[in-house]
Amino acid sequence: MGVSGLRVSEIGLGTARWGQSTTREDATELLGIFLKSGGTLVDSSPAYGAGAAQALLAEVLHTTGIPREEILLSSSAGVDPHSPVGRRVDCSRRSLIAQLDSTLRALDTDHLDLWSVGYWDEKTPPAEVADTLDWAVRTGRARYAGVRDYGGWQLAVTQSLAGGRIVATQHEYSLLVRGIEEELLPAATHLGVGVIAAASLARGVLAGRYRTDVPRSARAEVHALLGTKSDTVVDAVATAAHGLGLPPAVVALAWARDRVGVASTVVGASTPAQLTELLNAADTHLPRAITKALDDVSR
Repeated sequence: MGVSGLRVSEIGLGTARWGQSTTREDATELLGIFLKSGGTLVDSSPAYGAGAAQALLAEVLHTTGIPREEILLSSSAGVDPHSPVGRRVDCSRRSLIAQLDSTLRALDTDHLDLWSVGYWDEKTPPAEVADTLDWAVRTGRARYAGVRDYGGWQLAVTQSLAGGRIVATQHEYSLLVRGIEEELLPAATHLGVGVIAAASLARGVLAGRYRTDVPRSARAEVHALLGTKSDTVVDAVATAAHGLGLPPAVVALAWARDRVGVASTVVGASTPAQLTELLNAADTHLPRAITKALDDVSR
């Protein structure tokens, strides 16, 4: 992960839908498949399903008896999407520490392997955020510190105040959402911070899930990604996948994973079959010509 000593799997397991559309039985099987394949990084957050995801993760870990040292638990704090508008982001020392302690209790563990501030808070001084991250590591509650959804300058400011303590930054990144290339990726590379790419399948759009039909139940984020440009990119991914004999999802994931500065990509597979398919990306390296063609068509 960047220039730190933290070693993570190139593909991480997301738990955003656990406790909602993902049942305990599926979650148990997903985690088993993931660990058997050599995966280590498990992404969580108290914001996922208002805590339901972490509760289910804790239950699965307890019932399966998976040794704690086999998993790199990553979580965040500072964001509550269920709070009233204007109060959803609170990265004050008080709020961050309270959420961290709550997460440790929920997951029944004494530490997180990676703990991140979930969003840039304009109302909290960056020095206070940096000091809280440093405190979490010094007290052993977290092994490493990170940030999520930060811009490049925000990462640079916080990293400077934290004395280089930040080792990871997590942000949405895919063939359809490439905004972090302008500032965040170069900043992270310069600062020695590893990038965790989230939503690299663009919420299923790049897997071709919505090529012919978009159900009304699809989330707003999906509808926001659809359009003429997305159709062109999705068609290019499908063409490349056909030529390589691979599923489109594997092609899209391999593209994101191999970008300079990206240390890991988090996938939120909803079924064991989907996860098994995506894990094949670990052994897939796209030919340079195809990578360039996808680069060009998605700019």
